[in-house]
Amino acid sequence: MRLDPLLRALADPTRLRIMRLLANMELAVGELAQVLGQSQPRVSRHIRILCDAGLAERRKEGSWVFLRAAIGEQRAPPLGAAAARLLALGERDDAAFAARCAEDRRHLAAIRAARESTAAGYFARHAEEWDDLRVLHSPDAPVEQALAEALGPGELGSLLDIGTGTGRIAELFAPRAGHVTALDKSPEMLRIARARLQHLPAERVDLVQGDFAALPFAAASFDTVLFHQVLHYAQEPEAALAEAARVARPGARLAIVDFAAHDREELRERHAHARLGFSDEQMLSLLSEAGFAAQTPAALPGRELTVKIWTAIRSADTAAERTREKAVQP
Repeated sequence: MRLDPLLRALADPTRLRIMRLLANMELAVGELAQVLGQSQPRVSRHIRILCDAGLAERRKEGSWVFLRAAIGEQRAPPLGAAAARLLALGERDDAAFAARCAEDRRHLAAIRAARESTAAGYFARHAEEWDDLRVLHSPDAPVEQALAEALGPGELGSLLDIGTGTGRIAELFAPRAGHVTALDKSPEMLRIARARLQHLPAERVDLVQGDFAALPFAAASFDTVLFHQVLHYAQEPEAALAEAARVARPGARLAIVDFAAHDREELRERHAHARLGFSDEQMLSLLSEAGFAAQTPAALPGRELTVKIWTAIRSADTAAERTREKAVQP
């Protein structure tokens, strides 16, 4: 990293705003254009300058491009860490800049809330046919068998099924769990899951309405955490995994069933997908940052999409705590 291009890249109010938005999350270029109120080509020019200076990194996903910060206060290189500290101090001590950044974050929250409302409507409309829709992408039986093998033969302890949908996965693994908590944001999905799970002893099953980005549970509550075909609905998968790490006990098992990275753009519009699957590199980075030690993933190729199963163990270190501290920095 060189000083001259870094300083030139930061010598623009729009690029300063972009860097503060990126300080806590990865954003799509289209989201940045909406927040900044500028055309996408103009925002793309700002992004090129930031990337050329080593301040930001691009990642292509289908026809979308996502951007993330390449610097951080605790990350190398030292010049990048110094720039990150300067930006944070600037927002803390410059009242006008702080107000502009706060307004940008409010605007972003409104954009994402509108998308979440659209997704909630989709789930409400399709709750009754959810199991049928899911197998359009991949057959259930081989995926569920592979998931069982990935989790190993032992007991699962206290199990959290995040985004339980119709309760199929909660029902499948209930015999191996001491207690099952099935969480979903959609009341319609929970109504169906409740009917599906009603044969299980009431004291061994809880159905909870909640958001995977703000889990309503105490820290270190679960021995096993599952995301079955749900993480691709997350606008911020890193936030969902940080929450999973928070509620997982040290040594807890995590399993994520989702699609490998693909280019099926119609899934965004027709089925409310926020992410077009995940590459191994991306998922392993997300897991590590959240505080999980990843294991070897499994792949189940289908006719059009490949399903991946990523497993990991909750580390005893403070990686997830560092992630959450970063999220609340000014």
